[in-house]
Amino acid sequence: MVKFAVIGAGSWGSAMAYYLGRLGFPTRLWVREEEVLADLVQTRVNHTFLPGYEFPVTVSFHKTIAETLEGNEVVFVAVPSQFCRQIYMRMDEHLKKGQLIVSLTKGLEQKTFKTMTEVMEEVFDSGRKLRLGVLSGPSFAREVAAGHPTALVLASRDQALARELQETISSRQLRIYTSTDVIGVELGGAVKNVMAIAAGISVGLGYGNNSRATLITRGLVEMTRLGLTLGARKETFYGLAGLGDLVLTCTSEMSRNYRVGLELSRGKSLRQMLSEMKMVAEGVRNTLTVHKLAIHKKIEMPICQQVYEVLYRGKPAHKALEDLMSRSLKEEKV
Repeated sequence: MVKFAVIGAGSWGSAMAYYLGRLGFPTRLWVREEEVLADLVQTRVNHTFLPGYEFPVTVSFHKTIAETLEGNEVVFVAVPSQFCRQIYMRMDEHLKKGQLIVSLTKGLEQKTFKTMTEVMEEVFDSGRKLRLGVLSGPSFAREVAAGHPTALVLASRDQALARELQETISSRQLRIYTSTDVIGVELGGAVKNVMAIAAGISVGLGYGNNSRATLITRGLVEMTRLGLTLGARKETFYGLAGLGDLVLTCTSEMSRNYRVGLELSRGKSLRQMLSEMKMVAEGVRNTLTVHKLAIHKKIEMPICQQVYEVLYRGKPAHKALEDLMSRSLKEEKV
């Protein structure tokens, strides 16, 4: 039987470990926070990040990365993007030749603009011939844990890896599709977080479904522009990792990034919100990274630009919406 490791016990990492354990796979979960680890060992429930779900006995909890990785064929990494490089560096010496490493992170590295698989390729010892992939799509952690029907896409240039994992972890609750467009899948996961903040701002200002539908649709255009410039395929952005995840995070208060937008529109400062959040809202950092990348690549991304202005330049949310609507008129196209 395949053995799994999950690096990161936040909401998504915990939900993935819980799901794998429920399927009967031996799964080791690395827990960074000492208080969360103690809670899991004592109660088998992650009351901080995934309350209400008792882990099956097939899941074990570990303090060290070395112990977590020992003897496992497949490793899922669910770590916020700003910590990924240092975590990959800690993982590297404990990985074995041909091991499957799958990113669950939805973000870009801020300084380099690299996706997480690109950072992996840079950090991991190439001699080990590790098999890399990314799993993404519309997936709130609690709904995956609850067994709600969910579909995700697993992207890898190694199609044997993708098909192997697809067949291994798909179930009646979780359906896995495969793709070779790694960059497209990763960019979709990063940009949708920025759009979710914009949607939250719009709703918080009292605007309705027309406004939100506009943001989602034009947000998809911006996501696609960026992706095509960086070598992704257009059809990826009309799939699960693009439109699917975009719709999910722009329409529900379960999305941390959407809630950030709501609170911004109601007058809370970014610093105050971040101090109150237990879980990372990737869109806050993604906004800065995507904004810089768009400038570097000379790509027009007006929604991302306005979210950046609100988050990092103190621009009033209502003024950002006004500026979007007063831009010069043009033909609709990607």
